[in-house]
Amino acid sequence: MLVIRDLSQARLEQDSVLTIGAFDGLHLGHQELVRRLIRSARESSRLSGVVTFDPLPRTVLAPDNSFICLTTSEDKIELLGDWGVDVLIIIPFTMEVANTAARDFVLRLRERARMTELWVGWNFALGRGREGNVDHLRRLGQELGYRLQVIEPVSDGAVPVSSTQIRHLLASGRVREAAEMLGRYYQLRGIVPTAAPGEGKAGLPTARLSMVDICTLPASGVYAVYAATDAGVFRAVANIAPRPESAVPGQPCGECPAPTVAVHLLDFAGDLQGQRVRLQFVERLRDERHFASVDELSKQIRRDIARAKELL
Repeated sequence: MLVIRDLSQARLEQDSVLTIGAFDGLHLGHQELVRRLIRSARESSRLSGVVTFDPLPRTVLAPDNSFICLTTSEDKIELLGDWGVDVLIIIPFTMEVANTAARDFVLRLRERARMTELWVGWNFALGRGREGNVDHLRRLGQELGYRLQVIEPVSDGAVPVSSTQIRHLLASGRVREAAEMLGRYYQLRGIVPTAAPGEGKAGLPTARLSMVDICTLPASGVYAVYAATDAGVFRAVANIAPRPESAVPGQPCGECPAPTVAVHLLDFAGDLQGQRVRLQFVERLRDERHFASVDELSKQIRRDIARAKELL
């Protein structure tokens, strides 16, 4: 997959079928759109492409410390490449981009990315003041020479799949339900500091992670997870402590103080110091709580481990 870091750098040699959006989460709704886009492109020997933004538009337009980013640009590159997308254009999002007229934006896609077909969701809008809704984009397509394709929302049987709904699920620790909407386990990455202690309070080998994706954490609590390391993928139990009270309201996503994340890998013997660990959240086991003694804590952790082994 060709990754282009700015639309001004795009010089495609073939016509393309594109979609545009934040694509935070790359959930089942996004997957359906991308799958149909790729099929349309391949049937007509055109390039399939995704146009997205970094940082997410919401973090620029309305910075909010409670906003949870579901996927990083690194995640998007990995997932979209695996799905078979030919081109990914990542546009640095600024207020200048936000104030671009819809016509000017799609005209640049026609000129620089040779867009001949645009796929969007039913409630999509782009451009200054969200003027580029479906009806407006269809009129622009007739003027500028591209075809607009609109898809309906994907539902889990109860509610439409959406990034907002997934954030609500994660905020309450419902990671299994979030995984059903994502089509995969929710994940985040952290690095084990080189000076990290190798033993937790209960005497069990525990790695404390310095989080890479610090604003993507589910609710505090204890979780059954898979932990991917340099040595392989292991069953594990992760503990997310509450976010520090020093978090400043209105601070942009990515700049807020990180909660503590500790992970105990089952059936693992080795040194994780300096390694990047990817956690995939399977099930929430319990709330985070205080214990009167180390012995009481140790017994509970062993119960957590037994439950995690049943689930993983």
